[in-house]
Amino acid sequence: MNPTLLVLAAGMGSRYGGLKQVDQFGPSGESILDYSIYDSLKVGFKKVVFVIRRDMEKPFTESVIKKFKHRVETDYVFQELDAIPAGYRVAKDRVKPWGTAHAVWVAREKIREPFAVVNADDFYGRGSFKLLHDFLITRKPDEHRYALIGYQLDKTLSEHGYVSRALCEIDKEGFLISIIERTHIFRKDASVVYEDEQGTLHSVKDNPLVSMNMMGFTPAIFPALQRYFMDFLQTEGQNVKAEFFLPSVLNRLIHSDHTRVQIIPTNESWFGVTYKEDKAIVKDKIRQLIEKSLYPPRLWK
Repeated sequence: MNPTLLVLAAGMGSRYGGLKQVDQFGPSGESILDYSIYDSLKVGFKKVVFVIRRDMEKPFTESVIKKFKHRVETDYVFQELDAIPAGYRVAKDRVKPWGTAHAVWVAREKIREPFAVVNADDFYGRGSFKLLHDFLITRKPDEHRYALIGYQLDKTLSEHGYVSRALCEIDKEGFLISIIERTHIFRKDASVVYEDEQGTLHSVKDNPLVSMNMMGFTPAIFPALQRYFMDFLQTEGQNVKAEFFLPSVLNRLIHSDHTRVQIIPTNESWFGVTYKEDKAIVKDKIRQLIEKSLYPPRLWK
């Protein structure tokens, strides 16, 4: 069974200052998403589902869906604040999206096969797509065995401000013990630190593997997402800043009796755009990959 690629593209890009999902970084106007789709097709993905906001539909379908629909099966769903289970309500002042786990949950009607999850604005590298594809191609749709591609923390930081990263603790067999989302990680002098909700700084030691939201699931995840999202809404639904993150879901799943999450380390380089100032760096890194003949100067002909 061929796995599906689920692309999370509904982010608001508040720190970037624009719709970075379709911004141009390649020499022929390619977005980072272009390179992810290109790599996914090269390693064997046959279907792509995009998670977008409703107000993005027109520009996204004209600039993205139109480009890919003749190359791969495509579909899309909306991540909106009112996309919640019956009986719950949205806080009056909430504008922030519900988070990455909610973004996966809204795609539940579109996916019946094992699937990979990626962010639209992160460059993961073809080798990472191959690792995840090879893991998923052997999974059954009802299997409770998932995967996470792990990147070294120090290779995922921005020079221009704090980032959010999910720090992974792994057992000797390579399975996840715990994963914690830290939303304010940055370099301070020669160290890497994170700031907690009280404003206290903590050192991050040993350069752990982190999740960049490149994960592999089966449809068996969707009932759990439904249950956990309802729990989240019950306790945090009126907190206008709270988000339903995938790492919090994984932490609950791995403490159940039947779910395991395999950490698959990758040697690929990750890069992405959190801030506008990151754009020049990303463009230069893509140029270097083209010079090494890893990508053509024009992806789509």
